[in-house]
Amino acid sequence: MAGQAGKQDEPHGRALGRRLNWLRAGVLGANDGVVSTAGLVIGVAGATTSHVALLTAGLAGLLAGSMSMAVGEYVSVSSQRDSERAALLVEQGELAEAPEAELDELTGLYEAKGLPPALARDVAEQLTERDPLAAHADAELKLDPDALTSAWQAAGASFVSFTAGSLLPLLVILLLPVSSRVPVTAAAVLAVLWATGAVSARLGGAPPGRAILRNVLGGGLAMAVTYGVGVALGVAGV
Repeated sequence: MAGQAGKQDEPHGRALGRRLNWLRAGVLGANDGVVSTAGLVIGVAGATTSHVALLTAGLAGLLAGSMSMAVGEYVSVSSQRDSERAALLVEQGELAEAPEAELDELTGLYEAKGLPPALARDVAEQLTERDPLAAHADAELKLDPDALTSAWQAAGASFVSFTAGSLLPLLVILLLPVSSRVPVTAAAVLAVLWATGAVSARLGGAPPGRAILRNVLGGGLAMAVTYGVGVALGVAGV
């Protein structure tokens, strides 16, 4: 019974893991949007005080970045989904050609997890009677045939999270007076990077200190470099 209960809990654990991965991806997407757009608009602000230039550059960066993230995520998840479907087709073919051998294999998998041979056989037979493909996909491939990752959902999540992150530095720098726009925008961005570093570390079960430090230093360096280039170009009149 304990083995059966553990077996029933596994899909829930993987579902939770998938939700955490989605949340972590959203946090990282927002983080990328913050850093990319902040670096861009602060660089432009170093070269010019024009609101039109800032708005144009910021919107271009936001749209280009969010579309790039969405397309990249769509391609990546589509490739993963194609691999998962191919593996399921192979498994389906093996079940059709050699059902007894597959039942023995499933029994062996449950024995390897610690179930006594008789109980492992009983569990394998019951799950095979219910849905042989789902049983083998779960035990062998760690997949749920009815819950494969959606490429469109992944692309949409990346687009939304990157856009949300990008809006912060863009709105802040456009709404502030010229004299304070760069330092206040940089401070706001660093605060957000501190928060996303802490959240990503918590989701990953890692100590937050290093994640926060990496996030803040990386974002600060990106803004410093682009601002320096912008100032140099603005002084040169390019």
